[in-house]
Amino acid sequence: MAARRGLWECIAAGCSVEEAASRVGVPVTTARRWFREAGGVKQLPSRRPATYRRLSMLEREWIHAAMEREESIREIARSLSRSPSTISREIAKNLCNQNYGRPARDGRRRSTPWNYSPHLAQVGAERRARGKGRPAKLTLNERLRREVQSRLARKHSPEQIARRLRKKFPDQPEMWVSHETIYQSIYVQGRGALKRELAVCLRTGRAIRRPRRSGEARRGRIKDMVNISERPAEVEDRAVPGHWEGDLITGKENKSAIGTLVERTTGFLMLLHLPERHGAIEVQEAMIQTLAQLPDRLRGSVTWDQGIEMANHAQITLATDVKIYFCDPASPWQRGLNENTNGLLRQYFPKGTDLSGYHPDYLAYVANELNDRPRKRLDWDTPTEALTALLSKPTDPDGVALAG
Repeated sequence: MAARRGLWECIAAGCSVEEAASRVGVPVTTARRWFREAGGVKQLPSRRPATYRRLSMLEREWIHAAMEREESIREIARSLSRSPSTISREIAKNLCNQNYGRPARDGRRRSTPWNYSPHLAQVGAERRARGKGRPAKLTLNERLRREVQSRLARKHSPEQIARRLRKKFPDQPEMWVSHETIYQSIYVQGRGALKRELAVCLRTGRAIRRPRRSGEARRGRIKDMVNISERPAEVEDRAVPGHWEGDLITGKENKSAIGTLVERTTGFLMLLHLPERHGAIEVQEAMIQTLAQLPDRLRGSVTWDQGIEMANHAQITLATDVKIYFCDPASPWQRGLNENTNGLLRQYFPKGTDLSGYHPDYLAYVANELNDRPRKRLDWDTPTEALTALLSKPTDPDGVALAG
């Protein structure tokens, strides 16, 4: 180790690797290997500020040489532009004898070599960085693993699970887990702690919706429709509940469909059962039946695209007193919440399948599942909880919830 320390001191003085090898009396090939292991840096770490969070091989070599010179932890930290606690932790992890920096029992400083290997310390650090040698949190905590598995089976996303656990167990950090840990426990080889088949419960991303026909072909086909530009400002800022976004998700060859209604403030979902056809009359009947079940406070408006299935919008408004507004052609972002929800529904109703055979009870089950998922924009409350909280608050004459 004295030769290696001398090599770095020569390099620090401005010598090349070959010159330094000649001065300390080691083969050039050995000196080059030491140099490569240290990252190929020609300056000692004391001559430059620490750029990376983790210690480098070169810095570990410097620590070893300084320890042999019996420098204090603070002296080493100063020379490396590191925190003393960083140096202290590095030594504690990789030094067998923990008596560093203390005098021996006879009052004299130790003269025996330090039991610290820069190479072994580097190997250990790289192994820990890869996650090897430490079991996954979900492997150690069976209760946490069961909780995560249960929520994955209910099709909650890893981020929803992670955030919800913090709300459910605010005083139990052992029941907290990051969404990245959940992903790794499913996918990463050697880190698996969850059932592999739960991977099918993960969402693949938002479904990309394509207009069934061009905007020009759709324009002007619905009589007396009211454009979204005339929608009141209170609908846009979501201050008042009771305003909905609607659409159809269609099955194979567009021959079957299910209607969707999503409340803009809370994300609460209702599904329309359309077992035979999804024309204007069928959608009208389903809309009237579903909206009639809502309290007056939740019957504000519906925003739909310009699909011909809403040709009877005037009859729906007359029967329910719910105003209907229409988006611009080929502008699905004007119903962004509904589009996102339709993407979630494809977990239950895959594209290219016949949607006419689903029973109303199953539609209610799916709606309840989505309404029971924690949402980021609701501070990880569920749509059901958010809607219940809104309905429990008193309102002013305009329908805005009063504070307190």
